[in-house]
Amino acid sequence: MPDDIVLSIRGANKSFAGVQVLFEADMDVKRGEVHVLVGENGAGKSTLMKILSGVYEKDGGKVVLEGKEINPYKIDPRKLGVSIIHQEFNLLNHRTVAQNVFVGREPCKHRLPGVVDEGAMYKKAQEIMDFLHMEIDLHKKVVSLGVAQQQMVEVAKALSYENTKVLIMDEPTAALTSKEINRLFEMILRLKNEGVSIVYISHRLEEIMQIADRITVMRDGRIVKTLEAADATIDEIIRLMVGREIKDQYYRDYNEPGEELLSTNRISSYRFKDISLNVRQGEIVGISGLVGAGRTEVAKAIFGGERIFGGSIKIFGKEYKKMSTHKSTRLRLGFLPEDRKLEGAAIDRPLRQNIIQASLKRLFPSGLMFGGHERKYADRYVKDLNIRTTSINKPVYLLSGGNQQKVIVAKWLCAECDIIIFDEPTRGVDVGAKAEIYAIMNEFVKQPNKAILMVSSDLPELLGICDRIYVMKDGLISAEMPRQEATQEGVLAYSV
Repeated sequence: MPDDIVLSIRGANKSFAGVQVLFEADMDVKRGEVHVLVGENGAGKSTLMKILSGVYEKDGGKVVLEGKEINPYKIDPRKLGVSIIHQEFNLLNHRTVAQNVFVGREPCKHRLPGVVDEGAMYKKAQEIMDFLHMEIDLHKKVVSLGVAQQQMVEVAKALSYENTKVLIMDEPTAALTSKEINRLFEMILRLKNEGVSIVYISHRLEEIMQIADRITVMRDGRIVKTLEAADATIDEIIRLMVGREIKDQYYRDYNEPGEELLSTNRISSYRFKDISLNVRQGEIVGISGLVGAGRTEVAKAIFGGERIFGGSIKIFGKEYKKMSTHKSTRLRLGFLPEDRKLEGAAIDRPLRQNIIQASLKRLFPSGLMFGGHERKYADRYVKDLNIRTTSINKPVYLLSGGNQQKVIVAKWLCAECDIIIFDEPTRGVDVGAKAEIYAIMNEFVKQPNKAILMVSSDLPELLGICDRIYVMKDGLISAEMPRQEATQEGVLAYSV
């Protein structure tokens, strides 16, 4: 093995229940590089990384760390220098930052085994935070921290193992603001300069071009190609990921907007105040702003998931002082929440049940459910939305992120909604599925009396498909921009 290769995987295979998901994967990670791993959901990225981090045992192949073959499944790879930070954090919310950094490995007092040396633990934790240039109160409980700070705790925990050589980061920017992303990139550069190798998984192609040294593309369980980032283009990466060209990811059929379908008149709640906005027939209207600006709370309040203290909401010309989720569904207003796994779908239940979930009273007014009806509607939307599944009886959690999102869209289409609120419609969704979701949204608003209100942290997404964008800051609307005038710089200027 060349001296500059710190970690290597050769001929890795993996199957689940007889279905092969990883085929002869070969990958090298150089010392002190940022090696980005990209691919559509289901491409095999997470499987490969879970083999390297010891979560899964490989069916074949080998893993070599600094010239020595290892089996991460049998020996904790963190002790060997390989750590992973999962997209969903593994922290104990009601313990302090320092306790989380050393959980299960707390330093003990000399000659008193089993008695935690609190002073030594906090001192070591502080040394790691100083190295990361992070100002976090080590005595704070993790539950009181924001997402960005919790991520830094995960990084500190990984680095608390002596001699960390490789740090795997899975979708680290999914819930971060642009300012927090910049701080994360600064930290990654600091680790890289110290000789730590970063394996970085992300769907955000624009951001990975900022930090990548090399990019490995996966498709259908196979490694397609490894590129030097300096020579790569986003178009080339997309083509390798999906096996085809996506020429216009944000295609929209813009038409003259019709009559107003939805509006709010100075609604207020705990996290926002005096919000007035409107959505007209045929429009996709976006809400932008930094995390914490109140965007999601406004979306939930319109749907009835959050109480409003003042103002009113008008749907199809009729004014309402109070909303509820039941009333919204009856008024044919749908909502795709930011967290699809916790709020959007019953992920342990079959796809067919999820699709008809919001339509039970309409489809089965007698209260008796008929399996034939259920299958008919499930089959229809699986076909119409190109939901990739082997069976309508498959639990939703077994689908990729993009297909999970399409199941939730199908639920509201089946409910014959006229207005749909999307909160982060493509978070954690690969580039191919993103284009499909945008196409579904485009086709939806082309129909009579249809409109979409969309909350998103993805500025290119908002600029690419919205007719208008409302910008929020500190719980207030700071600007409204038509698509012809909206720019990334302009939206950001009203966000900060």
